[in-house]
Amino acid sequence: MALGQDATEPTMDPVGLYREDTITDRRIGTIRVLTPVKADGTLDPGRKVLYAGEAQILTQTGVLPLGFDIEASSLADAVEKFAAAAKAAIERTVRELQELRREAASSLVIPARMPPDSRGPGGLRGGGGLIELP
Repeated sequence: MALGQDATEPTMDPVGLYREDTITDRRIGTIRVLTPVKADGTLDPGRKVLYAGEAQILTQTGVLPLGFDIEASSLADAVEKFAAAAKAAIERTVRELQELRREAASSLVIPARMPPDSRGPGGLRGGGGLIELP
């Protein structure tokens, strides 16, 4: 979907249409077969069929959906390459989650300790223990 000229009207690209078929083994995942079609619904042989895999992984915070492209020349080829593409998507997702965790951890700011005799806000004794997020 793209925004039209006035930036408020959602319009579809009539030369980028695909018919979507869903293939699943009801166990491991799903392959979406995207067949190019013309605006009148007939097949568009000038563009190639696309294959997209979908799977889920269980994380500490719940189920995380994964979506990934499968470079394939046929449905049989996509089925054969599903496992390798899913594994690559899982590895990429784990790396991205680790990077997000690192970024979140490095954004913590721990204020410097106040001298033991100083009083903080409201006359309370100061001293570390407070964590401020930027």
